[in-house]
Amino acid sequence: MTVDAVEDFERHRSKLFGLAYRMLGSAEEAEDVVQDAFLRWHQASAVESPWAWLAKVATNLCVNRLTSARARRVSYVGSWLPEPVLTAGGALGPLDSAEQREFVSLAFLVLLERLNPVERAVFVLREAFDYSHREVAEVINSSEANSRQLHTRARRRLAEARGGSDRRVDRGYRRDLVESFLAAAQQGDLPGLEKVLAEDVTVWVDGGGRVGAARRPISGASQVARYLVGSLSIAGEGVRLLAAEVNGALGLLARAGEELVGVLVPETSEGRISGIRIIANPDKLRLSHSRGLSGS
Repeated sequence: MTVDAVEDFERHRSKLFGLAYRMLGSAEEAEDVVQDAFLRWHQASAVESPWAWLAKVATNLCVNRLTSARARRVSYVGSWLPEPVLTAGGALGPLDSAEQREFVSLAFLVLLERLNPVERAVFVLREAFDYSHREVAEVINSSEANSRQLHTRARRRLAEARGGSDRRVDRGYRRDLVESFLAAAQQGDLPGLEKVLAEDVTVWVDGGGRVGAARRPISGASQVARYLVGSLSIAGEGVRLLAAEVNGALGLLARAGEELVGVLVPETSEGRISGIRIIANPDKLRLSHSRGLSGS
């Protein structure tokens, strides 16, 4: 492989990771797809459009992985959540609009699990990468008409499944709300926590069977507040909660000394916290390079 070919690939590496992550919801698997795409790139010759070629290879690799991943997630212990990614440094590309941030949020990536692999590919290419239906059809080896049908079906299924998350809430107000939540949680202030939680708030915890964690969603402001305060108490006084941008939204990193032991990402609706997704599975916190959380 020539130096120019390696440089061509490296120019697209970050964008390729962003595509694979949106498809898989797994940073580790997305890195594997990028590496597999590089190996195929190494064997290719006379590629006229590097990005188009790499995107097609990566998408098809992801579709194959998703087919087996869906079976694995059926037997997953507890709630399955995507691997979190720090996004303040642009790991998933520009997130300038509310829509761009929503499309990489943990909540939306969970919704994407409702789509079959090809529907997910069409949706991601259209919505996140602005592919035309002609370009999508070339990637999935189908027709433009089929691409349109798949896209319409995917949008309809996602619209039916979406809850009341308020994407339009002011980011400054969202930060104030999360900071109030953080202060109350750290102080063990049950009334303060309940004040910022919606009555029907739900918390999902992904421990993967690796750590002690609730295996079913917990709902209700008082129940969620007690669970959070109890969990922090069990974790010990040495656990600190630090604010960070996770998957395009303000989240909290739970650290015990230098070790990352959890990531909490609140969701807001109508001025309250309506949902909290917590990743505590160590395998999902031990991510690589600048996209991961271990060195943040």
